[in-house]
Formats: sequence, structure tokens, C-alpha cells
Amino acid sequence: MIRRFGAEGGTGTGGQFLPFSRAVEAGGWLYVSGQTPMKDGEVVEGGIVEQSRLAIQNCLDIMQEAGYGLEHVVHVTVVLTDPRYFGSFNKVFREVFGTHPPARICAVADLVVDCKVEVDVTCYKGS
Repeated sequence: MIRRFGAEGGTGTGGQFLPFSRAVEAGGWLYVSGQTPMKDGEVVEGGIVEQSRLAIQNCLDIMQEAGYGLEHVVHVTVVLTDPRYFGSFNKVFREVFGTHPPARICAVADLVVDCKVEVDVTCYKGS
């Protein structure tokens, strides 16, 4: 069985329609779409620390809606817009995931949203 969360799509910057689910669950796996530091369709201004916290929190909120917690996170993908953000992002990541961090990839690339970071998570909850 596949469950989709937010399949009606969302609202991005400038009111743009986002044609994808916030998350999809299948076979005990939850795939959360990339989250940026947005609230109500607008990027929240701030430095990399503030933006990282909000992007991760947006993932956690979606996970909670789907019935998953931090203990279920197995992988995180991080995209930063500047390699100099790496150390600051890692501090936030450590605050959130503590002594049980998931596997992760971190890359530097331009984002289609004018922000400093995008984060997605993959979770697993066995039956």
C-alpha cells in the first residue's frame, strides 16, 4: 500500500503550485520531499543556522504527520548553496540527531528557491 501526504500539492514562493507530495510511504519506508526554510510559501530570512533549523523542522513536521520520528530516519540528503555553510550546518545536524545520526550526503549546488539549504529525509519503520 502506498500513502501520499500532501498529494494535492503545495504552494511555493510567489504562490507557485508545487506538483508533488510532501511525503510518500510505501512498505515501511517514508520519503520526505526536499524541504527548504519556508513558512506559508515564503522563505524565512536568516543565516545558515536559522535556515537549517527550519528546513530540518519542516521535515520533522511532515514525518510526525505520517507517524514517524527521529528514530526512524535512515538517510538525509542535504544541499547547501555555499561550501562555507558546511560546518554550521553540521552543528545544527548534530543538535537534532545527537549520538544516533543517520547516513547522509551533503552537496553544494544552486537551488531553485532563493535560500541557503534544502534537506530531505528517508525513514524506515519495520512492521
